[in-house]
Amino acid sequence: MIKLLMTAPCHFGLEKTLAFEIRRAGGEDVQVTDGRVSFSGTPETLVRASLCCSAAERIGVVLARFKAQTFDDVFDNIKRLPLGDFLPADAAFPVVKGQTVNSKLTSIPALQRTIKKALAEAMSLSHKIKLLPESGAVFPVRFFLYKDELTVFLDSSGEGLHKRGYREKAGAAPIKETLAAGIIDIAKVREDDTVIDPFCGSGTLLIEAALKALSIPPCLNRRFAAESWSFIPRELWKEQRDLLSAGIKNDARFMAYGYDTSAEAVKLTLENARKAGVEKYIRAEVREIKDFEYFKDSAKPCKIITNPPYAERMLEKADTERIYREMGERLLPHGENKLYVITSDERFEELFGQKAAKNRKLYNGMLMCRLYVYG
Repeated sequence: MIKLLMTAPCHFGLEKTLAFEIRRAGGEDVQVTDGRVSFSGTPETLVRASLCCSAAERIGVVLARFKAQTFDDVFDNIKRLPLGDFLPADAAFPVVKGQTVNSKLTSIPALQRTIKKALAEAMSLSHKIKLLPESGAVFPVRFFLYKDELTVFLDSSGEGLHKRGYREKAGAAPIKETLAAGIIDIAKVREDDTVIDPFCGSGTLLIEAALKALSIPPCLNRRFAAESWSFIPRELWKEQRDLLSAGIKNDARFMAYGYDTSAEAVKLTLENARKAGVEKYIRAEVREIKDFEYFKDSAKPCKIITNPPYAERMLEKADTERIYREMGERLLPHGENKLYVITSDERFEELFGQKAAKNRKLYNGMLMCRLYVYG
């Protein structure tokens, strides 16, 4: 079976989580850089990583990696690629997106045009044809130019891996599924845990916690661009889905509880839990933070994992400060309970009323946040 070089971007701060998931999926030669994990493996590794990696934004098959300070560098290196090893003669290969950071070449559109032109030249040379119909399977191409090193890769995922299939609708300012999964991993959620989110929104943290606790691969029920690629045996997808489905822990003692001031959010949480197949393990109801109480049964410790409102507009500032103070009054853990709060508000500890035992820098998109841990 062929050996592939692959790359997987992730949220800044989740590289360690993703590297562990990739090794578990069979990835070799794992290398971690800021916001990205590179690794090698077989097509089976790609399939398993696509289905199982909860923190990856997408999985790419690297076509080339080289120094590129001019557009001639880009064109000359790409046109020599043996693309016939991966792409059939009728393949469609749109250059869908790219990034450039701290590099001499800064124009994304110009890079897209140059890469597309060079890929077409490489395809013509590989297949010894001049006319490229691009009427067959789609092989989306992406690129990442960092400090003048260009990585060009096939996007095996298509839609981003945060698209699990359960969240067609979301509440205001939802947390991304991949970031939620990373937080759940940091909190070490297990199959016999009880998880609570007092600001549940559309239920993303609760659902990702349930998927982790029950060993349900997050992308088990979605589709991928690479399922139509000829160099990845089609039967691998069914084999891995069947194998992973057999490992789901349907007898787990896990439970999750969500609260929100919005009845619509509670309804959405329950609807999304049903779509994710974890409705048996999730309860939700309308409740304000000032009414929160820990379970009276001390033998049932819980992990509170939450993404409270951020004060991004001046009109919200007073409300957010009140909420954080109420959180300090109601959520401070005792006994074996734990609390995990992600927020971009640098005054959170001051408003909450107590310094966290530790905190970890994470990025919610381009917004720098901290995950505060208590207990």
